[in-house]
Amino acid sequence: MRRLAARGAAGDAGEVAAPAADSTDCARGRHPSSRRLIDLCAIWDPGVFLPAVGWKRASGFARRRLNEAETLNSVREAQLELLEAARPRGPGSRERGPVLRMARQQQPPPWVHAAFLLCLLSLSGAIEIPMDLSQPPTITKQSVKDHIVDPRDNILIECEAKGNPAPSFHWTRNSRFFNIAKDPRVSMKRRSGTLVIDFRSGGRPEEYEGEYQCFARNKFGTALSNRIRLQVSKSPLWPKENLDPVVVQEGAPLTLQCNPPPGLPSPVIFWMSSSMEPITQDKRVSQGHNGDLYFSNVMLQDMQTDYSCNARFHFTHTIQQKNAFTLKVLTNNPYNDSSLRNHPDIYSARGVAERTPSFMYPQGTASSQMVLRGMDLVLECIASGVPTPDIAWYKKGGDLPSDKAKFENFNKALRITNVSEEDSGEYFCLASNKMGSIRHTISVRVKAAPYWLDEPKNLILAPGEDGRLVCRANGNPKPTVQWMVNGEPLQSAPPNPNREVAGDTIIFRDTQISSRAVYQCNTSNEHGYLLANAFVSVLDVPPRMLSPRNQLIRVILYNRTRLDCPFFGSPIPTLRWFKNGQGSNLDGGNYHVYENGSLEIKMIRKEDQGIYTCVATNILGKAENQVRLEVKDPTRIYRMPEDQVAKRGTTVQLECRVKHDPSLKLTVSWLKDDEPLYIGNRMKKEDDSLTIFGVAERDQGSYTCVASTELDQDLAKAYLTVLGRPDRPRDLELTDLAERSVRLTWIPGDDNNSPITDYVVQFEEDQFQPGVWHDHSKFPGSVNSAVLQLSPYVNYQFRVIAINEVGSSHPSLPSERYRTSGAPPESNPADVKGEGTRKNNMEITWTPMNATSAFGPNLRYIVKWRRRETRETWNNVTVWGSRYVVGQTPVYVPYEIRVQAENDFGKGPEPDTVIGYSGEDYPRAAPTDVKIRVLNSTAISLQWNRVYPDTVQGQLREYRAYYWRESSLLKNLWVSQKRQQASFPGDRPRGVVSRLFPYSNYKLEMVVVNGRGDGPRSETKEFTTPEGVPSAPRRFRVRQPNLETINLEWDHPEHPNGILIGYTLKYVAFNGTKLGKQIVENFSPNQTKFTMQRADPVSRYRFTLSARTQVGSGEAATEESPAPPNEATPTAAYTNNQADIATQGWFIGLMCAIALLVLILLIVCFIKRSRGGKYPVREKKDVPLGPEDPKEEDGSFDYSDEDNKPLQGSQTSLDGTIKQQESDDSLVDYGEGGEGQFNEDGSFIGQYTVKKDKEETEGNESSEATSPVNAIYSLA
Repeated sequence: MRRLAARGAAGDAGEVAAPAADSTDCARGRHPSSRRLIDLCAIWDPGVFLPAVGWKRASGFARRRLNEAETLNSVREAQLELLEAARPRGPGSRERGPVLRMARQQQPPPWVHAAFLLCLLSLSGAIEIPMDLSQPPTITKQSVKDHIVDPRDNILIECEAKGNPAPSFHWTRNSRFFNIAKDPRVSMKRRSGTLVIDFRSGGRPEEYEGEYQCFARNKFGTALSNRIRLQVSKSPLWPKENLDPVVVQEGAPLTLQCNPPPGLPSPVIFWMSSSMEPITQDKRVSQGHNGDLYFSNVMLQDMQTDYSCNARFHFTHTIQQKNAFTLKVLTNNPYNDSSLRNHPDIYSARGVAERTPSFMYPQGTASSQMVLRGMDLVLECIASGVPTPDIAWYKKGGDLPSDKAKFENFNKALRITNVSEEDSGEYFCLASNKMGSIRHTISVRVKAAPYWLDEPKNLILAPGEDGRLVCRANGNPKPTVQWMVNGEPLQSAPPNPNREVAGDTIIFRDTQISSRAVYQCNTSNEHGYLLANAFVSVLDVPPRMLSPRNQLIRVILYNRTRLDCPFFGSPIPTLRWFKNGQGSNLDGGNYHVYENGSLEIKMIRKEDQGIYTCVATNILGKAENQVRLEVKDPTRIYRMPEDQVAKRGTTVQLECRVKHDPSLKLTVSWLKDDEPLYIGNRMKKEDDSLTIFGVAERDQGSYTCVASTELDQDLAKAYLTVLGRPDRPRDLELTDLAERSVRLTWIPGDDNNSPITDYVVQFEEDQFQPGVWHDHSKFPGSVNSAVLQLSPYVNYQFRVIAINEVGSSHPSLPSERYRTSGAPPESNPADVKGEGTRKNNMEITWTPMNATSAFGPNLRYIVKWRRRETRETWNNVTVWGSRYVVGQTPVYVPYEIRVQAENDFGKGPEPDTVIGYSGEDYPRAAPTDVKIRVLNSTAISLQWNRVYPDTVQGQLREYRAYYWRESSLLKNLWVSQKRQQASFPGDRPRGVVSRLFPYSNYKLEMVVVNGRGDGPRSETKEFTTPEGVPSAPRRFRVRQPNLETINLEWDHPEHPNGILIGYTLKYVAFNGTKLGKQIVENFSPNQTKFTMQRADPVSRYRFTLSARTQVGSGEAATEESPAPPNEATPTAAYTNNQADIATQGWFIGLMCAIALLVLILLIVCFIKRSRGGKYPVREKKDVPLGPEDPKEEDGSFDYSDEDNKPLQGSQTSLDGTIKQQESDDSLVDYGEGGEGQFNEDGSFIGQYTVKKDKEETEGNESSEATSPVNAIYSLA
């Protein structure tokens, strides 16, 4: 329902696009005033187009108009349902519903809206008669009733008309004839009635103000323009005045009056300071519709600027500024402390008394207001009070009209647009604060200037016909109706026996040529007037067609369309439609013929394509025209772009896949935010998608895919949301300054579509680490103000970082600095330790205090120490660093240590006592009486006597065993003698050493370990580990040279761990989930190969091999036999006893019979090949030959040995030759394990290789199957 509607949309003058508009306004009109607009209206409008209202059949039109509108509505609904049922669905708008999506996508191009608007406007004009026929004048263009002009320009008063013969023009001014020839400044445009008043040679435009009216006249009548009131724009200067300062008490209401000079038109008012800074307006301070500036209550901060009223005049484009008001606010709290701006109750904080609301405008409790129908109603209530009152609006006896009402000026004004009679009544505004509420009632009366109910239209009659002109209007008060003819009152016109006046209607009977004239209807009341021209033309004309002949109209499938056949004739011709020369008239069913002759096809189908002929007939003759209709498939987006959320820097792809009629040229374009999208170097536009690389914040917005042809278009829209890191917070402000706290307030930056989750407040101080920022605190993303706890004697500077799921913002700009006063330290350094770095010293260390814990200048540390439990006096020293070394100390002696912080304001609290130790020395003794007990082949148990504490000379860390493998009990086995160690932390007398090698000789020593290192070693102990189980055999390999045998090979274990006595092999057959019986084989220790004869050629085998010593079997190695190439090959059924079957007599006879059949088949094949080429072996196979198949491309098979390769089932000897099998024609060679395969129908397809010795296999001849069983399967 959104097709192009202009003739020649693609540049083809013979093509007109088909309609599908939804408006029915054209159905209420008549002939438009332009031939081009006839087509637009007929194509886009579903209503009725009538050449004349005065026809005798006009009453039938009036009766049928409502029925036709209802019919078209039902057709439109059916179209929507059918089109949505037929169209493919896409993922982009599933949730929107079919009808809603259609309404969204089926919008016509913007120029179509303009054309349709012109069509509707043209319907209010006069009747269209071909210009080659005689006709009275018709006004086609005129100036507005209230015509305001710029005094700096020449004056143009427009008046244009048409008629045949061409009309002449004259003017009246203030109801008197205006003699243009006497005024040299005034002229009239050629072939037009437009007045031009030229001031280039001087003159005052004000001298020409007045009421003008244009008269257009030819021999058939006179048409009148509206009475045009000419006014010259005025922008008077503001009167000079000296304004004294306005003195007002804080909290009191205030009104600054503007009183602008009266201008024409009225100027636009706005308030600024004298330095041209706009005045910030809010609920407390705002401008009324009368231009005054209202303060609901004055605050001390209002003195910071002055206030100047400005008036901007439209025509002169000038701004005039009134002298500025200055305020002097009397207050009980003269300090304008910025910390109170965010106070929850700023009025009580500043000592301002709270007051109940009272109205500043309008005053009192009730008022009234009158508004004209169709205008905007503006109701205003401005109230004072402390705190600032809130305003709410209500209507007595009903609700506010939600579709037309909106609130303005911080709810102080209620605007109702396009007022109608039902908007009259009583409205009231309610002003309330915590002290109370008041209300003001406004009675609204709606009046109306005249508006048309039935505007008179041009009347075209044939001689002897009857007709009528109707002029009906409404208004409040009720307007009066005055008829005129050719610009003169009807009462003073010559009498006409064929004319009868009945109030608002003029009736014509048995009209004649002499009845031609132009009638004017003037309806007026105190609020305005309406003037309409309507001519009566009496013609005797045979039918004629008004549109070009043999038009081509292309329409979209399932649309409703109108085939237009504009015609003219008098008397009114009868119009009939025919399709493809058929004799039956088209009307009814899917067709509907309107009074204007247009043929409507309610729903276009493929079979509606063809040639349509319209024939107009009256008593004077007939005329016909043809229209060729082509039906095109609709353009549809079947895969629509979807809404996406993307992080900045990623790649986004928007899909847009389209189906369209192949005979139409498709154009796919993209819009961003309803504007054409510029495809830059970061974007790639393809036929079915749009890709955006490196998405940035500016890429966010709505993307619309527009798929269009010459006739229609489809739209699909998706929204791209770009997630980015938040913008930095700004405008940091410090308030509530205290000794140990401050309030930090900031304005959040844009979250860039990812909500801010946290704010991190950082600080920097310029004493200890200038330029280094530290985290101070973290706050939820919902706050923008926080109280920060501070430390003494820090010169703080703060910044804020916003965090969302994408990342962190850039830090805000730093706040101003704030230094806290000093104080003694409230804590002492942490992590105090005393440790020896040598055997005769002790180093005392601690973590230095940072800037926020120093609390004052010259931070230093008092270090105290003394030996523990000696009660000697404390040694002390003052240190500015973070370490102090005490020298000449005994070995490993405990000390009591204290470290206290001090600055210029005093000392910190008494520190805690920490125990430290002087340096350690190496232990003097080794563990004694070391005993070893062998637990198993890999572990031993140790036991020893502990050393005396005084020999440790430090803190005992552990006992440590050093051991190494001296040799293996197996001959000629190399071992690593790398030393290993086992640790036993703490002071204990026993332990276990594990992970030893079995069947080996070991040596072991023990030491005691302190913080300095190892002590002396104990005497060396020797021990032997017993025999163990071996590791798994190495390189266990399973090979299957053919389907009868499996070869197994392995190497000896890497770690025998004793004397090998043999190997154990366990294997089991399996087929899928079925398992056979497990078989066990034992081998000698020197055997490393085994060949197994397969009992089942179909199943696979699982082998488990382990080595044995006297202790038992060791770790096992597991392998499986390889899977055959085709486990289901039927040759497996014939792998046994082939020789026995082949020697049977019955079998030999059967083979002879089969050989005879094969010979017959070969003869048939040769006959077929001689006729049609090679025999297609693959004709039943759907799978084509792969690139690896060296076959003929036409499907024939070439049986040859390929490169003389052996079959997979053949065994290869060590020297590389192929071993001969017992039977050359065994099916085992060609079946399982080979390259041959059985086809789907059972025939054997493969490459046969003869197993000959090397010299024979180098020949070129092909081998063939010689086994009788092979012959059977070849036939099968």
